[in-house]
Amino acid sequence: MSTPTRTGPTGAMVIGAAPVTGTGDEVRSTDPRTGTALEPGWPAASAGQLDRACALAAEAFPVYRETSPDRRARFLERIATLLDERVDLLVERAHAETALPRPRLTGEVGRTSGQLRLFAEELRTGTWQGARIDPARPARTPSPRADIRQRRIPLGPVAVFGASNFPFAFSTAGGDTASALAAGCPVVVKAHQAHLGTAELVARTVAEAAVDTGMPAGVFAQVVGAGNEIGTRLVSDPRIRAVGFTGSRTGGLAIAAAAAARPVPIPVYAEMSSINPVLLLPDALADRGAELGTAFVGSLTLGAGQFCTNPGLLLAVDGPGLDAFVTAATEAVRGDAGATMLTTGIAGHYAAAGDALAARPGVSELAHGARAGEAAAGSARLLSVPAERFLADPQLQSEVFGATSLLVRCADLGELTAAVAVLEGQLTATVHAGDADHDAARRLLPLLEERAGRILFDGWPTGVEVGHAMVHGGPFPATTDPRSTSVGTLAIERFLRPVAYQDVPQALLPAELADADPHRVWRRTDGRPGRGPVTG
Repeated sequence: MSTPTRTGPTGAMVIGAAPVTGTGDEVRSTDPRTGTALEPGWPAASAGQLDRACALAAEAFPVYRETSPDRRARFLERIATLLDERVDLLVERAHAETALPRPRLTGEVGRTSGQLRLFAEELRTGTWQGARIDPARPARTPSPRADIRQRRIPLGPVAVFGASNFPFAFSTAGGDTASALAAGCPVVVKAHQAHLGTAELVARTVAEAAVDTGMPAGVFAQVVGAGNEIGTRLVSDPRIRAVGFTGSRTGGLAIAAAAAARPVPIPVYAEMSSINPVLLLPDALADRGAELGTAFVGSLTLGAGQFCTNPGLLLAVDGPGLDAFVTAATEAVRGDAGATMLTTGIAGHYAAAGDALAARPGVSELAHGARAGEAAAGSARLLSVPAERFLADPQLQSEVFGATSLLVRCADLGELTAAVAVLEGQLTATVHAGDADHDAARRLLPLLEERAGRILFDGWPTGVEVGHAMVHGGPFPATTDPRSTSVGTLAIERFLRPVAYQDVPQALLPAELADADPHRVWRRTDGRPGRGPVTG
């Protein structure tokens, strides 16, 4: 690229591994502490520039999909190395645009480079290809069996939408981009307006890594634009074959609708909304109610409540243990100093949504934190409602994106179970249980499995480990597709589809399905897992 990648942002997008200046109206990120627009501005992508980004991605796809897993792994590892080398530059810009603490942002860069390396490792295992071989059985009776072999292939170019709350791990080079690139799919990112400078710096880094590792020019692009028009146009482009999105329910549903309205619909993997219920069972409350109250507020206020897994709902049985919990939690909320939220718009929506929830019939306010003076200030809030009102009012399940939580006071375990039964789909569900609560927890688990992608015991939902077993997804409206996850190595499967090859000559088979197994790929042969040539 002609633009030095170790300098600050310039106001350019990235298309065809090169900086491109948009020709549309200028958009800017702002300092959430002051509301002041930051330099530089980014002219939005024109329809023609977006078309070129998608055309280059489509042109790159047949070349990129045929690159070896090891070459793609080296591409991902190069991105990770460059991100780590530039962590100071990246963190300074992200801090200016989001007001997130520097240590948090430094850790997020590490998480981003770590998940890129994790997908590189996954590529080299070969398990993601899902290779299966059912050799021919010509002598089988009453009918012979054909030779049938299966592998997964990449879908094609993927559109990724950057998230407001994670400028690195869920944005330009985040999990959606990493898993799509690992699968063999070119990526076109729409940068989030909250952190355009950070997005440009990361996009230039990805483009430089693509050049360094000899990837086709269209393997990655990032475009800029305000409002819904550019996003809708991107999702509607016939060359885009799948979408990764993290954001609001309104935004996710709009993207899903645009994708479904295409002549050829495409899958949308949208993480949207979750209030992450926490169940406080009686024995746990009796044993450590005050301790749980303090720890809960720590999870609630982490990142100004702007994690998608902050605990926005508490379900608990009335009693002395709950009283101790409430006392400790209200003290912690009142003592919270407040925090700067990501943007003035998010702060405004947070305040309005919290007020709307507090105004619902039967809801009372237990505590309100300090109100900070910054332009995008947000303060913690704890509300309470009787279970009978919660059961009667679906609006009490509305997500408040920020550090507000609703405590549902239940008369007994039966009422708590009824409250769980009416919950919408969630990213997480947390249970705090003592030994005497295990029978009740065992009965609740099937209900929670139907409603959440991740179930935690005796912990807090904020913080998502990036690994092989993690699920960051869940039933609607947590996501548009409950079969998927946006975190962990399983995320690669979103951008792959299975193909079966029947009686294809050995000379024409993909290498990972050939009898000789030249790459020693993990595969199932006649149902038996392993590596090695097909014999007999």
